[in-house]
Amino acid sequence: MTPTKQNTTAPTYATVADIETLRSRLDTLIDETVAPALSTDLLRRALVAGMTEITTILRAVPVAEGRLLERGIALIASLNTDLVVLTGNLRLPVTKAATELVEMNDPSLYRSLSLDADSGGRKSYTPDLLILNLRTSVAHLVDVKRSLGSYEISRIAELKNRMLAAALVVPDLLYKEYRRLQAKEVRVVILNAENQRSDLEGGVWPLSHLDHLLEVEGAGLVMATLRQLFQARIERNWNEALQSHGGKKAADVADAERFRLRDEASENAQTPEPPGTLSPVALRPPIQIGFAQAPRAVPH
Repeated sequence: MTPTKQNTTAPTYATVADIETLRSRLDTLIDETVAPALSTDLLRRALVAGMTEITTILRAVPVAEGRLLERGIALIASLNTDLVVLTGNLRLPVTKAATELVEMNDPSLYRSLSLDADSGGRKSYTPDLLILNLRTSVAHLVDVKRSLGSYEISRIAELKNRMLAAALVVPDLLYKEYRRLQAKEVRVVILNAENQRSDLEGGVWPLSHLDHLLEVEGAGLVMATLRQLFQARIERNWNEALQSHGGKKAADVADAERFRLRDEASENAQTPEPPGTLSPVALRPPIQIGFAQAPRAVPH
């Protein structure tokens, strides 16, 4: 797939993500994501083992796709030299006091407050990505979802509050642990790959808006292509596994695929944690905490 060239105006952003240029790297990401759990051989073995194993391996599909989305976004972000992208196990403390601060106050009352990253407490939030723009000193705390279709409104609100509470420690974390990186503003955003249930003002963005988050023209289109390539690879592996299995149990496989869970409820289950301590830290410039901000005019 190549980007459609419907207008000849200059790109909105100086950095451009070109699908053809990135294609080999996208294929490598898919190879590395599919091989451990969804290869043709593993699917063939599941067919031999029966329905329980088939259903189990199908549950690995949304997990693998979620991981692929995170890696794809990080890959595209690396094209923009203004961005520092942090991934991995970034455990940000979420204390009871910080949560109450977010839930019970207007953002104007806490948006200039930053907390000590060593504030303690066992409850934490682990973002999928933390992206700092060195030019603007704006950091984005990013949570990537394949779909929000199974999420109740209250669950989305709870996730946003947890992210905002965690955002309060980001400036201190970056300054102390990442070579004095400075964030003047921290914004939270939930990226929804299904591009439904968007709330641009409330921090829930469709993946198609990735261009504006990363300041990379074509980022959303590349991610849509990456998802299509991944789904085509999984389908191809299924078909090859079925053919080598002689078509046996094909009906069972079709049923199992329908079960393909909507099991997104397994994502990020949270349990209550004991309260921690709230430790404001004196920072260099005032800090702004809030939701990601969409551009006023989105180019078509």
